[in-house]
Amino acid sequence: MGSDKTRLELAGVPLAVKAAALLTDFLEDVVLVGGDPPPEAPGRRVPDPEGPRCALRGLVGALEAARGERVVVLATDLPLLTPDLVLGLIAQPPADAVVPRDAEGSHPLCAVYRRVPVLAAARAQLAEDRLALRALLEALDTRFVEGDALRALDPDGDALLNVNDEADLARVRAVVG
Repeated sequence: MGSDKTRLELAGVPLAVKAAALLTDFLEDVVLVGGDPPPEAPGRRVPDPEGPRCALRGLVGALEAARGERVVVLATDLPLLTPDLVLGLIAQPPADAVVPRDAEGSHPLCAVYRRVPVLAAARAQLAEDRLALRALLEALDTRFVEGDALRALDPDGDALLNVNDEADLARVRAVVG
């Protein structure tokens, strides 16, 4: 987008506020990692750790700051995400990573991670400058939620639409109405 997505608004609500509020409804500890989220976004704020600008660095920051054994990781740019999908991921049998996968691919920034083993693997990858989250998922015991199981959690098929550019934002706004 060329700007901080945390403050990008949908229906008058900044994306970071929407994402954090969704999680505070059923999670004890919400951590906002990096960026500059608006002050009204609920949750603890922690900076990104040192390193290259990439999603893996943000994941490491989230896992380092987390207090629980299982950690829900949610990118700010998923404004149509529903509690049903997040709770459905949490309810899956435990694995190092529980990740939705649709026709667009896997969504590692909408996932549930086992903190200790994933943090170790993510730190190692970051230190080796292997920054792709796909490679991290391949190195872990990853359970993908896809097909009929994903459709049961997201019957409209739009919960994983993310906002990476103006066209994505227009598409999401069209869904919202």
